[in-house]
Amino acid sequence: KAAVHGPALVILSHRSSAAGAKNVVFVGKGIVYDTGGLSLKSPDNMIGMKRDMGGAAGVLSAFEVAVSRGCAHNLHCILCLAENAVSANATRPDDILEMFSGLTVEVNNTDAEGRLVLADGIAHACKFLAPDVIVDMATLTGAQGIATGRKIACMVSNSEAGEDIMLRAGRLSGDLFHPLPYCPEIYLKDFESTVADLKNRSKDVPMSGSTGAAHFIAAHMPSEFLASKIWLHLDIAY
Repeated sequence: KAAVHGPALVILSHRSSAAGAKNVVFVGKGIVYDTGGLSLKSPDNMIGMKRDMGGAAGVLSAFEVAVSRGCAHNLHCILCLAENAVSANATRPDDILEMFSGLTVEVNNTDAEGRLVLADGIAHACKFLAPDVIVDMATLTGAQGIATGRKIACMVSNSEAGEDIMLRAGRLSGDLFHPLPYCPEIYLKDFESTVADLKNRSKDVPMSGSTGAAHFIAAHMPSEFLASKIWLHLDIAY
């Protein structure tokens, strides 16, 4: 709300005529600049935050390549675009948001904004695009750098088969991933709120930063999707 230019949910679609085509959705975090909002970043940590749109840039590039090579599936690309700025209109810590999924979220840190835009993008995909596979990508958490360092990204998935496919693809391309636990019955407890369905930031950030953020996003997908389809979350912060 604080930015001069408002947020946008950009959707690109490629329709395949192939028999048995699956519905695949890419979702990317596109924070074009991230000050941290009212939970302001330190000066040193704010430098380089023009790159906080890396997830959206990555899925857009993947979409372009897949379509140009004649992708045999129905492929959609959702870019969750916004600027996390500071003004009198800015979202405040303690604000309650109603998400596109219908869940309410207590904001306890405005610098945990990427998961909010991704959650709305994924909820939109589930409601309107009948996805068989969702892949989301984001420069999401500083904890990713602690977990896997600068050369290997984090991955969280509800599907062992999907996880294996992504790991193999990473080895072939050189874009390496390492899987983190998927266990919502444990990690979602860290997001409990007394005034909303969820908080946007875990109470135990040092212990569950990257995988906790992934579980927050997954909470906005229907349970029937998570029970039968494939979701892959890629945290590429470093």
